[in-house]
Amino acid sequence: MLMELSIRNFAIIDELTVSFDEGLTVLTGETGAGKSIIIDAIGLLIGGRGSVDFVRHGSKRAEIEGLFTIDQPVTEELTNLFEDIGINFDEEETLVLKREITKQGKSVCRINGKLITLAILRQAGQQLVDIHGQHEHQQLLQTDKHGMFLDRFAEEDLRDALKEYKVLYKQFMKKRQQLKQLTEGEQQVAQRLDLIQYQYEEIEKAQLQPEEDIELTDERNKLNNSEGLYSTVHGAYDSLYGEGKGLEWVMAAMNQIEEAAELDQNLLNLKESITNNYYMLEEASFSLRDYYESIEFDPERLNTIEARLSEISQLKRKYGSSVTEILEYAQGLEEELDTLTNREQRLGEWQKELESTAQDLFVEGANISKIRKKAAVELKEAIQQQLKDLYMNDTVFEAFVNSTSNEQLHAEELVSTHPFHADGIDTIEFQVATNKGEPLKSLAKVASGGEISRMILALKSILAKHEGVTSLIFDEVDTGVSGRVAQSIAEKIHGIAQGSQVLCITHLPQVAAMADTHLFISKKEKQGRTITSVAPLKAEEQTEEVGRMISGVEVTELTREHARELIGQAKAKKR
Repeated sequence: MLMELSIRNFAIIDELTVSFDEGLTVLTGETGAGKSIIIDAIGLLIGGRGSVDFVRHGSKRAEIEGLFTIDQPVTEELTNLFEDIGINFDEEETLVLKREITKQGKSVCRINGKLITLAILRQAGQQLVDIHGQHEHQQLLQTDKHGMFLDRFAEEDLRDALKEYKVLYKQFMKKRQQLKQLTEGEQQVAQRLDLIQYQYEEIEKAQLQPEEDIELTDERNKLNNSEGLYSTVHGAYDSLYGEGKGLEWVMAAMNQIEEAAELDQNLLNLKESITNNYYMLEEASFSLRDYYESIEFDPERLNTIEARLSEISQLKRKYGSSVTEILEYAQGLEEELDTLTNREQRLGEWQKELESTAQDLFVEGANISKIRKKAAVELKEAIQQQLKDLYMNDTVFEAFVNSTSNEQLHAEELVSTHPFHADGIDTIEFQVATNKGEPLKSLAKVASGGEISRMILALKSILAKHEGVTSLIFDEVDTGVSGRVAQSIAEKIHGIAQGSQVLCITHLPQVAAMADTHLFISKKEKQGRTITSVAPLKAEEQTEEVGRMISGVEVTELTREHARELIGQAKAKKR
């Protein structure tokens, strides 16, 4: 849930901090006061597209920060995401999202102070807040988006089946691409065969050994620095071993502590420590001696190493940044050589593999279709009930799931016709008839703005519990409605807000009257600049604002009375 929002130097907002509560929070105000700007700010906070136009004139950057509480248990998607960036929600119950946009157009994103990419901010933000406005109206009018709505509704039943399908789909597409490459023209295959044969032989001729470049570089450094190494290592040995040197003094200390330990048993541990360290130092001095005695300057060996490293460097420029990568590349070449050399045999094998994968994929797709068709019936029934509540009694809604799952296709036909999509074998379309006796048609062709608003609300009433998002924002979803329809929309929005958080920009007094918290957005001029402010309304102030929304111009005692009556009815409904 969004607890607090801070905005600085954003559009016409100089500095603004708003606190939010559970339930339905309504935002109202005169046109141009900045209601939509606040929603735009939240949209940017959850990863929306940024622009330098958002930075307030004369400022270096715009800053938006949001404090969220996280419901337990945290969703799997959020858990995995936060593990990747080092956030542990066994220890933290709040989340701070922050985004800055500079006047040069650069974005800086943070979660709990950790720098992240915009993509990660978007992933996290969309799990926390769901904004519904004109964009989603457009999605409902696009047939290719209808599957998204149905899959959200069927998510619990569909999740595992879709996961399995997507794994197979990825395998199918990869094998299909490999087969396509293998069946290219003879000339292309011959050219490719010549190229990889040359590359493979060049790498094989070098007889590379794993990590050879690292070992040779170490040896070259040692040879180049042999004189300095001899001097310093010999000096270390000489400091330890010899008459009047370190070990002799440690031995003297060891002998003296032995005598002292005979007089005081408390010194036995100290005596043992000094003795052990003496023998360790003695062993180390012998190792130092062996090392410097093994050092020799060999110009011929150095030249050999330089030549070999130069040869390896040339191969790196062509085939990889390390010997390991070059050897891995050579292995890939060897496999491709084998494939192209035995092309006819491979073609048959891969065709069978592709057909087998296609059959498995089709079975999974048919299973998904079955789940979707069952969900489509349930969604239709749920939508019809919601539309009745919203005074669309005569509207008929249908969710069509069209697929090839009922067709008996052979494996070869599955490969050639390729009926697969990234998320199944179905095409899904919502159709409506808004009046009795009319045929079902595409939403885009028959629905008005007010009808689309109500359908979005009907869908959201059903999908809210499936989406796992506890903060929902409705940006003027009540467009094009009035009267008793407006009242039903108000009740529907408040119903969605039960047990969650809904922020709603509205021009309808019926919706404003249902508010659990009513925030008023206003603007004023200060030192020649426009300043936007937000304030929660007390009871009398809410009555005045609802009255203004009813009358549209001047608030009279009669409109105040109407406002009180509307608020009273809303309270009764909520009870």
